[in-house]
Amino acid sequence: MLGSGVSREVTRLQELAYELRVEQAMTRDLVTVSPQHTMTEFQQVLRIHRISGTPVVESAKMVGIISIEDLIKALTVHAMDSTVGEKMTPNPVTIYADEPLVHAVSEFHRYGFGRLPVINRKDELVGIVTEGDIARLMLRQLEVDYRKEEIRRYRASHFFQDIVADQVAIVFGYHVVAQDFEGAGEAASNLKQNLTRLGIHPQIVRRVAVATYEAEMNIVIYTSGGEIVAEVRPNQIAVEALDKGMGISNIEQAMQPGFSTAPRWVQDMGFGAGMGLPNIQACVDHMKLESKVGVGTHLHMTFHTQ
Repeated sequence: MLGSGVSREVTRLQELAYELRVEQAMTRDLVTVSPQHTMTEFQQVLRIHRISGTPVVESAKMVGIISIEDLIKALTVHAMDSTVGEKMTPNPVTIYADEPLVHAVSEFHRYGFGRLPVINRKDELVGIVTEGDIARLMLRQLEVDYRKEEIRRYRASHFFQDIVADQVAIVFGYHVVAQDFEGAGEAASNLKQNLTRLGIHPQIVRRVAVATYEAEMNIVIYTSGGEIVAEVRPNQIAVEALDKGMGISNIEQAMQPGFSTAPRWVQDMGFGAGMGLPNIQACVDHMKLESKVGVGTHLHMTFHTQ
């Protein structure tokens, strides 16, 4: 589904092609004929059911497929008394019911067929699948996904309203690994996602995300690791960043824009520009910074939501 030299982003449709199975899209109500039927009888089957072809089945096993094109050829040479077994295409391309839809899509692309017979692992015919069947299943699934998302968003946004208690709080906790520049920012990103799902106003979410990111980066750059804990209440969000590290000897100096003790190699990577604490202060409604040299730092940030 993903070619070389293109975006690695996977769309929801591509994801569904791997998640959903052929049996979920196939038609189970089949019209079939046997090899012993005559072409005249086959003609009647097509007329009655308004179809353009059928599988040929014997003892529950699919032995061939026959189409309206085969009927036309028989009519042309006056061979309507011939049996279906004589005119059918034997050993047709089939697909297993438990295969992912992506395999069926690939087969349609490879052979240009309009339909594929579906068999089980005992080689018994269990259905027929068309490209239209696949498209309809995916559209239904996308609609289900959308409805689930809407329900989830509704429930999340009404979470605090639906809880009966004197005090309500949701707590999210994240580990932050020292010097992990590849994973840096994951805590802030995950918190942002959770706050969005809770229905917090986007402007507030952005402020929390920026401040949390800066706090997370400070832990990554300057400490031996730490934790970020967010407590969400109906009227405010409190985020604490705690670390074990060398601590801050002069908090007033550390709050000055551009002041940084980050090593040169960290600054060369684009981090440690000395704007972390000032940026945090610009985002929060209240900020408290406590630090003890040789022990660590505790940053408390508060954001009002009402």
